Amino acid sequence: MPKQPTDVIKDLKAGKFSPVYFLEGDEPYYIDLITKIIEDNAIPEHERSFNQLALYGKDANMGVVLNNARKFPMMAERQLVVVKEAQSLPDWGNEGIAELLIKYIENPLPSTILVFAYKHKKIDGKTILAKALNKHTVYVRSEKVPEYKLKQWLEGYFKETGYGIDQNAINLLADSIGNNLEVMTNEIGKMFINLPAGTKITVDHISKYIGIHKDYNNFELTKALGFRNVVKANQIIQYFSQNPKNHPIIPIFSLIYFYFSKLAIIYEHKAQNADQAAAALGMNAFIAREYFTASRNYNLGKIIEVFAHIREADLRSKGVDSGNMSEAEILRDLVYKILH
Repeated sequence: MPKQPTDVIKDLKAGKFSPVYFLEGDEPYYIDLITKIIEDNAIPEHERSFNQLALYGKDANMGVVLNNARKFPMMAERQLVVVKEAQSLPDWGNEGIAELLIKYIENPLPSTILVFAYKHKKIDGKTILAKALNKHTVYVRSEKVPEYKLKQWLEGYFKETGYGIDQNAINLLADSIGNNLEVMTNEIGKMFINLPAGTKITVDHISKYIGIHKDYNNFELTKALGFRNVVKANQIIQYFSQNPKNHPIIPIFSLIYFYFSKLAIIYEHKAQNADQAAAALGMNAFIAREYFTASRNYNLGKIIEVFAHIREADLRSKGVDSGNMSEAEILRDLVYKILH
C-alpha cells in the first residue's frame, strides 16, 4: 500500500530516512514538499557539494541515475540523489531498464538516498515494477484533495503551521482558490510572512495580504452567475477590472467552466433535489444545494451554450479574433452572454 504523505513527512522530520523514495501522483504539492524536506535535512550543508546531486528526467536516463546511486559518498555518511521530473526519464517503458531498477531497489546501497519525484502521473499498478516499488521503497501517492475535503484540509494545515483561522476565512480561501494546493499554500504564505505565528486568520487578513475581497472574488462571481444576479455579477467584474493583477482572466474562465460543469452533471443524473445533486456531485448536501438551485436557473441547452462562450472567451484572451479587446472587455462580454 502507498504511504500517506503526512506519515512520510512525520518520519522525515524525526530524522528517519530510507534508501529509496518513489513519489508519484497528480498533486505536485506533497511531492515537492517531501523532496524539499529530504534535500534540506538528509545531508549536512557542509557535505552537500560532493554528496548531493539533482538530476532532471529530461536530461538523464535510468542508467545515469543508477550509476550515481551506486557511488559511495565522499568523506561523509551518505549521499543524496534526487531525480526531479522523473516522469520525463525516457526509458520507463523499457523492460530491461525496469529490471535494472528493480534489482537496485531490492538491494539498494545503504549509504545512498535515492528520490524519484514522478509528477502528474502514476506508474501502472499492474506492472512488476510498480509492485516492486510498492514493496521495496517508500512509495507515496500524492492525490488531489477532493473539493468537499478542502476545508477540512485547510483546518489541518493552519493548525500544523501554528496559526488559527475562522470558518468564514476557510470558506473564502476554499471557494476562491480551489484545490490546487501549490497555489493555495503560496497564497497563504503571503499572510504568514506578514503575521506572527498564533494569529487567527480572518477574511480581512485574506483581503489585505492576498487580495481576495470577501464580496468580490471568483467564487462570488460564479455564485452570482449561477443565481443570475445581474447586478452583483457586474459589480464584481467592475471590481476585477480595477485590480487586474489580482484577478487574472484564465483562472476565472476555469472556475466558471467547472461551476457550469457541475450543473451539467446535475442534469445528466436527473437530480430532483439537493440530496440527489449531492450524490451526483460527490459532495455534501449543504454545498450541493447552491448548485442545485443554480441548475434550476439554466436549462441544459443554455449550459452547453455557456461552454461555447467560455471557449470563445479563452481564445480571445490568447489573441484569436479578439479585435484588440482588453481582458476586462472579454470577461464583461462573457458574463453578458451567460446572463442573457
